[in-house]
Amino acid sequence: MLKPVLLGAGFLAGLAALYVAIGGFLIAHDLSATLHVGAATAQGSGWPAPQGPADIGYAGDPRAAYDYAFSDIGVAGPLGDMPAWLIPAAGGTGASRWAIFVHGIGGRRENGYRFLPVLHQAGLPTLMISYRNDEGAPADPSGAYAFGLTEWQDLDAAAQYALANGASDLVLIAESMGGGIVGQFLRHSAHASAVSAIVLDAPALDFRAIVAATTGHMGLPLAPVLANVGLWLSGFTMPFRLGEADVRPELGGFAGPLFLSHGGADSIVPVSGSDGLLSRRVSVTDYLRTRADHIQSWHENPGRYDAALAAFLGNL
Repeated sequence: MLKPVLLGAGFLAGLAALYVAIGGFLIAHDLSATLHVGAATAQGSGWPAPQGPADIGYAGDPRAAYDYAFSDIGVAGPLGDMPAWLIPAAGGTGASRWAIFVHGIGGRRENGYRFLPVLHQAGLPTLMISYRNDEGAPADPSGAYAFGLTEWQDLDAAAQYALANGASDLVLIAESMGGGIVGQFLRHSAHASAVSAIVLDAPALDFRAIVAATTGHMGLPLAPVLANVGLWLSGFTMPFRLGEADVRPELGGFAGPLFLSHGGADSIVPVSGSDGLLSRRVSVTDYLRTRADHIQSWHENPGRYDAALAAFLGNL
């Protein structure tokens, strides 16, 4: 009697192991394809035609967008020069606290335009950067986005530029994967101590959680297990370990003030990640939790968002 039960249990365990192995392989393959430069990304396709500078997909320099004076500069990074815009503070004052904007995967510098007017009026010279794999910037040898594991070096180069050209401290503003880049910068950069405040919108801080959520949306059983196996297998085909793209400790432990916004309807980066970050924080944290989809919290109520961000910056 016991033998058939054991045989049945073993058969089911074998099926489960086969399911996890095949599912993990497919997830690893999908990750490789999704992170390949040129693939469709959350910011690169599917958006309505932009109606103004604050909309995703808008293309144009700061003068075209807001009639702001700016300089075209090249930031010398480890792979070569990366184009950036430097927008002086309102009135052209030479303030010593600079802002640096970091866009998300497949995005562009213009994504920072929804923050720029508030930064401008707050008296912050603002550096809107590009990084590896962006249009006009050097390509990474891997041909892939790395959720901050490589891109942080380009933010580091931008920080060096700012500090060498009059900045005494930095406010980092980031959206989506840009949050992961900021976190890796805090982990690795010798210039991390220059960061006085951080602003994050729908930040992608834990890549494993994003993969698990995406797998769960597919209705697949054992989604967290499949995500873990897929991430492990991806290490054999990609030159970096995506499991290391978890910067919750760095952002949670950041000693300066943090402004955080995230929408409960985010279909790309689970809002639970920002909820969890709030619970980790000890230092000042302003959390604007909206009902919006990915990186759309500003659009839900621009006036409220601008006022909240302006108040945060005014208290620095």
